[in-house]
Amino acid sequence: MPYSTYRPELMGSALLHAPAEIEAGSMQELTLVYTCGTFGIDDTGSLKIGFRFATDMGAVQFTDPAAPGYTTAIASNGAPLELKWEFKRNIRPWSRALYIGVSGDYLAPGDTITIRFGDRREGSPGIRMQTYCESAFEFHVLVDAIATYDYVALPQSPTVAIVPGPPVHWRAVLPTLVRTGAPFALGIKGEDKWRNPADLSGLAFTIRPNGAFAGLPATVRADPGARAVRIEGVTLNAPGEHVLEVEAAGAVVRSNPVRAEAEAPLIHAWADTHGQSNETLGTNTIAEYFEFGRDLAFLDVIGHQGNDFQITDAFWAELNDTTRAFDEAGRFVCIPGYEWSANTAVGGDRNVHFLKEGERILRSSHAQIESLATEADDAHAAADLFACLDPEAAVVAAHVGGRYADIAYAHDPALEAAVEVHSSWGTFEWIVEDAFRQGYRVGIVANSDGHKGRPGACYPGASFFGSMGGLTAFLVSELSRPAIFEAMRTRRHYGTTGARIYLDTRASFERPVETWRVDPAAGGEPAGRAQTVPMGAIVESANDTVTFRADIAATAPILSIELRDGLDVLETVRPNALEGPSRRVRIVYEGAATRGRSRAVLWNGGIAVDGNRIERAAILNNWNLDRGIRAQGPQGLEWSAVTTGNFGAIDLWLSEAGAGTVAVRTNHGEHTLDLAAWDGIPVQLDAGGLGRGLRLLALPEAMRETRHTLERAIATPPGRERRLYLRVEQEDGHRAWSSPIYVMRA
Repeated sequence: MPYSTYRPELMGSALLHAPAEIEAGSMQELTLVYTCGTFGIDDTGSLKIGFRFATDMGAVQFTDPAAPGYTTAIASNGAPLELKWEFKRNIRPWSRALYIGVSGDYLAPGDTITIRFGDRREGSPGIRMQTYCESAFEFHVLVDAIATYDYVALPQSPTVAIVPGPPVHWRAVLPTLVRTGAPFALGIKGEDKWRNPADLSGLAFTIRPNGAFAGLPATVRADPGARAVRIEGVTLNAPGEHVLEVEAAGAVVRSNPVRAEAEAPLIHAWADTHGQSNETLGTNTIAEYFEFGRDLAFLDVIGHQGNDFQITDAFWAELNDTTRAFDEAGRFVCIPGYEWSANTAVGGDRNVHFLKEGERILRSSHAQIESLATEADDAHAAADLFACLDPEAAVVAAHVGGRYADIAYAHDPALEAAVEVHSSWGTFEWIVEDAFRQGYRVGIVANSDGHKGRPGACYPGASFFGSMGGLTAFLVSELSRPAIFEAMRTRRHYGTTGARIYLDTRASFERPVETWRVDPAAGGEPAGRAQTVPMGAIVESANDTVTFRADIAATAPILSIELRDGLDVLETVRPNALEGPSRRVRIVYEGAATRGRSRAVLWNGGIAVDGNRIERAAILNNWNLDRGIRAQGPQGLEWSAVTTGNFGAIDLWLSEAGAGTVAVRTNHGEHTLDLAAWDGIPVQLDAGGLGRGLRLLALPEAMRETRHTLERAIATPPGRERRLYLRVEQEDGHRAWSSPIYVMRA
């Protein structure tokens, strides 16, 4: 709709000279030949070759013939051509575009323009293809033949398939909490260097469980063309916590922990309820989106959240048909819904989830929809949206993406049950803090907001996305859509940065307390009385204390556990305690520039060691292979990274403890640490922005503790509401946040 629809069949054709399949992230030389149609191209007319918003294909450049991305264009009649590489100067979803303008001459019908992406004739290594898979990566050709700057898309633009490389990372995925004797599945996959599930055809896997597992074969072989292996019918017949190992191609991978309980009232269902496909701003079709989440990310629950102003009535019907078709209670729960995508000034992004198909879509606008037949249903501001939604049919979460949610501007406690703390866009603890400042009672979720066709296993690749996508664990009585919705409404869930960490919190009282299912701020009525309540509960207590309990089984050693009461940190627990001087120093860089789209912070820096030596170095939360540690030696290293509200870190293992200096230099600040005089207390440097800065801390040289239980008696003074939750941080950089338990004092 946004482009002219005038006679596309008269606008010429385009042919791409390239392999039918190209490995993700590989360097290529690709030649596209455009042939003019009936009108030719007039003087000052132009072509645009558009690429999708999310693509991280290497940047096009025109000035250095020996460098990556060098691109040329030649007209067959010798007409002068002007080349520009543009971002967000083309109509979405084709946000990135190569502009080719004809200037000082014209092209006649049948004339050609030959474009070489990654032209290797003068030494360029080529152009890097995008780092994630796509069944039909499109070179979207638009023509302004009559020099009106009114572009017409060709009837058919060239495509290639982007396919995975060989496996280098291995994953063995189990549930987190199951009932003893109840069947579940083990998922196994290998990922290429950019974290795409790889072709496993014919590969054999050796499974090494402990004695508690039943139903597991000793070996399994992947079918031809398989990108994952799923073994059904596995059981744990005795209570306890268990892991297993899988050997694949000479590598051994350890699974996440799974806990079995004989009478578990709730099990954990892992979800990514927020992403989109190429019908809006994402990658691959909606069917491929759901198939990836089910078969390659091993999700229990999935949702699709396309931008509403791109969802036509026909696609809304298709979305509902697709969730209905894929939804399978006990196996794979699919949530119909959409992203209400208003500007921040009128409320900002909200994720709208429906209990059933067939609900009316209330768009923020029809900005990219040609038909205005349903424009009367639009809800232009967040308050309008809340006024039109039925709390029994819908649940809303506040989202931080391009347009961040302003929950102070509008919030409905009957509908908006959660805020999204983490996604591919970064980490946003500030929105949780906003909720506390406003006195809201919300749960915490994390999702991918994936645009790369990898729901549930979304990595940023080489683009401006700064983080691995998150996951939400719903605590449910069964794996069904009604049970998931009950967990959403009652805030019974926790979010992680993508790791399947087991986390359980609960609160106990000496005498029974009043409980609420629906926030009393929304007019909810008391739902009953209890002495122990789960994560996300809202209670009113006449007791002087609450006993807060937590149980954590991490996927890596636990660095810290923060017990929080709203905006306050009550206590920090470090299960892997530092005992005496250590040879290990962690340099943390973190934060964002702003809340909005320009939040990304680029970090370029160096570390110099004097009077000591670097024996080993490692970088955390760096998913972009173009960045990371560079030029490392015993006396220092150079590095680059990006943060978008999340954090990254460099760990140094030095030859001596408490000797010499470590000088950290970055484009956002610098500090020299005298190790001999350092008392081990973390050093923090503020660099402005939104939590942007550096932290230097000493860590134990090796960490082993992955399990921790916590029990604390906390006073509940009259007139004060406790909002008790945890933030868990692992040694490997992953985090988890429990939804708060809200304790109102009677």
